[in-house]
Amino acid sequence: MIRYFLAFVFALAFATTLQAQQQQLGPDKELTAEDVEESIKTLEKPMYTPFVELYLLDESKALRKEMQDTRAELIEKVVEKELSVADKSMSYATDTVTYFFYLIAGATSILVVIGWNSIRDMRHQLTSLAEKRVNELVVEYEQRLKFIEEQLQQKSEIIHQNQAEIERTNEVHALWLKASQETSQQNKIAAYDQILDLRPDDVEALSYKADAVLEMREPLWAISLCQRALKLAPDNGHAHYQLACAYAEIGRWEDAVATLEKAINISEAYRDDASVDPSFEQLQDHESFRNLVFIDQNDSPDA
Repeated sequence: MIRYFLAFVFALAFATTLQAQQQQLGPDKELTAEDVEESIKTLEKPMYTPFVELYLLDESKALRKEMQDTRAELIEKVVEKELSVADKSMSYATDTVTYFFYLIAGATSILVVIGWNSIRDMRHQLTSLAEKRVNELVVEYEQRLKFIEEQLQQKSEIIHQNQAEIERTNEVHALWLKASQETSQQNKIAAYDQILDLRPDDVEALSYKADAVLEMREPLWAISLCQRALKLAPDNGHAHYQLACAYAEIGRWEDAVATLEKAINISEAYRDDASVDPSFEQLQDHESFRNLVFIDQNDSPDA
């Protein structure tokens, strides 16, 4: 550090000398490296004095001593802090152990007061309480398991029922497709019977079977099928229409018109079907039938 300071002083003095030489040369002439080297060679006395060196040495010594004192003071404070922390830790540990023994003594006194005169009695009481609680838990979990098992059985039954219903539905759809592709009325009736075996209350199967029966010229059989379907679904328009056709086939004109009116009230499409259905050919001149079916012609001016 002293060496650096001396170098700084030397540099400062040298810079002062150079500045003086620059002033002597004038502002128009620039100081060159040869001028600097010549000025160094012609120095008549050193650029610093022994007094400055002695001053710097004294200052460095004082600074070193101050740093040593500061270090000693810092070490002393750190040691004092560590000793203080150790004392507090020992005191805390001692107090903790003391309070723990006090707690044990107090607990023992309480046990003696309430009647647990020995560790054996306390162990017996704890064992009894534990067994009682375990038994209660076992009973509770058995009840829960039983409830879960019942729910699983119910869900399994529902799944089986749904699977059976899906299989039945697929089979019914296949039979409907088969019936739509058959050209023989007998084969259609056989397909409808299979559907009714799977679903006895299928109103559509009953009404379409009645349609096939009418094609075979069996109006009484068709009437029986339609009445059975209407008991299950009184608002089924197709069953009403087939029943009206069956009544017309056997000559029950009034019943045919009344039943056809019910079908038309359910769906206007049956009005157009009745106008071209061969079953109602004999009713074409019947006034009530014409008023019901050919309503547009009756409202025309030429009627």
